[in-house]
Amino acid sequence: MGPLLPVRHGPPMPTLHIEHPITDLATWTAAFDAFAAVRREAGVLAEQVRHPVGDPAFVVVDLEFAEVEQAEAFRGFLEANVWAVPANSPALAGRPEATILVTVERS
Repeated sequence: MGPLLPVRHGPPMPTLHIEHPITDLATWTAAFDAFAAVRREAGVLAEQVRHPVGDPAFVVVDLEFAEVEQAEAFRGFLEANVWAVPANSPALAGRPEATILVTVERS
């Protein structure tokens, strides 16, 4: 079997990668969905939500942006307006880990 090839074409996009435990997946999903318009307005171009196999009490979110600065600004928004406000993050359990990732250019 040969090496896996990337699916995406075009310039690499910075990704805001978020991981955290939750208390209830349905509650968390409803809260996440309530911020869909905010994500679009902040420049989120693509998003993916996953959880480890067998562990629906932990989520991993990847949000893609055109610019690193947009990802940084949105991380700041999440820290100040979502994660710090229990009403905006009703199923959050623990402190989210949020990292901005960029693609490693290889030849």
